[in-house]
Amino acid sequence: MRVAPLIAAGLLLASAANAEERLPELPRLAVVPDDTSVIGVSSGGYMATQLAIAWPERFRGLAVLAAGPWSCAEGGLGQALGQCMSLRRGRPDLNALDVRRRDYQARDLVGEADDIAELRAFVWHGEADGVVDPSLGGALAEQLAGWLNDPEEQLKVVQSPDVGHGWPIEADERIPPSWLAPCGSGGGSHMLACGLDIAGEALAWLHGSLEPAQPISPARLLRFDQAPFDARGLGDVGYVLVPEECEAGGCGLTVALHGCGMTEEQIDEAFVRYSGLNEWAAANRRVVLYPQASPSLANPQGCWDWWGFAESTWQLDPLHDTREGTQVKALMAMVERLEEASEE
Repeated sequence: MRVAPLIAAGLLLASAANAEERLPELPRLAVVPDDTSVIGVSSGGYMATQLAIAWPERFRGLAVLAAGPWSCAEGGLGQALGQCMSLRRGRPDLNALDVRRRDYQARDLVGEADDIAELRAFVWHGEADGVVDPSLGGALAEQLAGWLNDPEEQLKVVQSPDVGHGWPIEADERIPPSWLAPCGSGGGSHMLACGLDIAGEALAWLHGSLEPAQPISPARLLRFDQAPFDARGLGDVGYVLVPEECEAGGCGLTVALHGCGMTEEQIDEAFVRYSGLNEWAAANRRVVLYPQASPSLANPQGCWDWWGFAESTWQLDPLHDTREGTQVKALMAMVERLEEASEE
């Protein structure tokens, strides 16, 4: 006799559970189009450079941590491992990569040389990095110096002794110890407890003098549904930090790209909460977008696509490092959504 009420109750509970699982869309925040930067670490550093070179007219600045030259892998995993992480195959050929860039430009697949030349750039590498050889950060700096109008004014290169592979932060009591990695060796979450505020140093170089960082409520960090930006290798959930002052529009935007092994599925919210970017954003009217990649059989570490895995199943020469790259398109679609004004 109680079957129908129980079924009805079960349906209501299921409906409530499904409602809870539905994530909001990425909001339209009318961010300022000419005040956008991108920063990334490891695979996210490679992807950050791919974004900035594909669309230099859309980015004011580029910051790269623990990664090597643009398009280093040239669409091959073997080269990615042997020349862009280690040097088993020798150093990357910057001249060949420049030919690749000019070929892409002739086909309107990356930005114009004049637009690339206007970028501000920040390159950081830990000298004890055992994952991506530190000399590769130097190769990236050399590559960018050859493309910028005035490298002395536009490019800053920082090398930190005794620091391993990852994103260095100023650790404090707010951060669970399990979410930190040793400064010198890295590993784990790759959130390096080094007492270094790389986030603040990079933002200050890219955007000029900043107001002092200030605390921001965790409630300002929003989860959103990445399904509308579908691309191979993307996760279901992304994050965006929205300071209260930015809800009405007119703020700058920083896109922050995690490294391999640093997705929300792998290290929970360690990166999106404690990168150091949020506190600077709160004080300086910036939105921070934290897109998320996802581990898979083709990409077990949840890396961003900097060697072509998302394209190579149907393309002999994957265009992952161009405007036609599926992940590049998805990330730019997120930027464009944030640039739109709210419909309310």
